[in-house]
Amino acid sequence: MLGFTGVMGSGISQLCAQSGYQVVGFFRNENRAQKTLASINGFLTRSVEKGKITNQNKEVTLSRIKTTPSLKSFRDCDLIIETVIENLEVKKKLFTELDEICPKHAILATNTSSLSIIDMAMSTKRPDKVLGLHFFNPAPVMQLLEIVKTIATSDETIDTGKAFGESLGKTVVIARDSPGYIVNNLLVPYLLNAIRMLDADVATREDIDTAVTLGLNYPMGPLAVCDFIGLDALLFVANIMYEESKDPRCAAPPLLRKMVTAGWLGRKSGKGFYKYE
Repeated sequence: MLGFTGVMGSGISQLCAQSGYQVVGFFRNENRAQKTLASINGFLTRSVEKGKITNQNKEVTLSRIKTTPSLKSFRDCDLIIETVIENLEVKKKLFTELDEICPKHAILATNTSSLSIIDMAMSTKRPDKVLGLHFFNPAPVMQLLEIVKTIATSDETIDTGKAFGESLGKTVVIARDSPGYIVNNLLVPYLLNAIRMLDADVATREDIDTAVTLGLNYPMGPLAVCDFIGLDALLFVANIMYEESKDPRCAAPPLLRKMVTAGWLGRKSGKGFYKYE
């Protein structure tokens, strides 16, 4: 059984239910729980319409997902995947609560994309059973799963995490608990450097993106990617990575900070490096 909460939890829970797992989703707010279930239902309905799954597959998947307003419902869970807000203190508090409630054999996982997992692990009495399971959005579609191992995570826990990821149809990679793990360690400096190039008038936004899409055969240019993921989200991750590593490549450019201050967050706000309807 799996536990989830938050926006990212919607995709993870759907993926797990489609893969045959019984899912228990934790929500403090019943209205939010119903909205998440409606979102999952909508995704599955579109999949039926496209012929990717049958209506029976959809109904079986939905039947495997339950919601709860109480963490005590996780007393019988074998694996809990935490997807709350990217705030270390909030996560540590949650892991302490889960450690008291969940069975001793249960694995506690976090979907964090940037925070130190060992800090979460040490808020429990089972640091050997804590690891990162970093899914990418949207979880039912993206093929990669980063498994993050702290200095305290046992090999048995990693093996279980790997087997779990593969059972979801994911390609699994293993990373150590360092700033940005694998993907963000490569992606964030690349995106920040594109912003610096634009700010230094090395090239226009269009030419930077065109050079990357055609010269490197990437599906999107870096500035378009920034708008897609959200400039506030990029700044948040960059600040965490820089704070922990002091790597100058992760220092947020002034232009990024100014755009976030102005509310130019990309697609979700209608304006970033580009304008959106």
